[in-house]
Amino acid sequence: MTDDLPDLPASADLRASDADRERVAEQLRDALAEGRLDMEEFEDRLEATYKARTYGELAPVTRDLPGAQAVAPPSVSLVKGPAGHRSWPDRIVGGEGSSRWGVAVMSGFERKGHWTVPQRFDCVAFWGGVELDLRDANFADREVTINCVAIMGGVDIVVPPGVEVLVRGVGIMGGFDYGEDGVPGDPDAPRVIVTGFAFWGGVGVTRKLPKAERQAERQRLKEARRQERLDRREERRELGTARRDHLHDLHDAHREAMRQHREARREERERRRSGE
Repeated sequence: MTDDLPDLPASADLRASDADRERVAEQLRDALAEGRLDMEEFEDRLEATYKARTYGELAPVTRDLPGAQAVAPPSVSLVKGPAGHRSWPDRIVGGEGSSRWGVAVMSGFERKGHWTVPQRFDCVAFWGGVELDLRDANFADREVTINCVAIMGGVDIVVPPGVEVLVRGVGIMGGFDYGEDGVPGDPDAPRVIVTGFAFWGGVGVTRKLPKAERQAERQRLKEARRQERLDRREERRELGTARRDHLHDLHDAHREAMRQHREARREERERRRSGE
């Protein structure tokens, strides 16, 4: 894994995020299911994963397991710039995905942030809740399937705008949310098929902007409101200037009229004196 680190002197000392630790934990669970680790090794490594604070501490945990490069630290630029928008083809990366299943039994389970959705992801919520956030995720294939089993529990799936969603689940005293079913997606965007079974439970699908785009939209609206206030202020200033100019013009016209009136009266008096 350390061979995949970027050319940054202190890359191993970069702080790891909760999402990074969760990706390592998913690799360990997969390795346990595949027989690559026994239970004792799994528990030791899982404990080390959640204690790790840097990428350097995470690296040894999965160095001898397939897919260890998944937790390599990101390339860091010291020059601040606007976040780039990734195209849909860039987000369809292939491979097996970060994890293939999730279970919540009287508890909660979530996958969000930067992770790779496999071709098929199975999740079970029994008296618990599952949240799958695909807004910042990559996709192993152009079409992925999320199979949900919700028994007296709930599964919430969040997709970004542009992704096509097809809902094919069955509910008994429960239900699947068909609100986003069949909404056309972008030409190159992935398709998410939601299947499964809900008994006294529910599977919901909502569409939200990614956090970065929401922040950019809020900033755009903030700038638009600020510009609107400046425009209104400028209009008021121009209106006030126009009113002042108009009053000055009226005052000047009044003064000129009074001057002409006085001049006319003076000429009238002089004509009268000349007639006498």
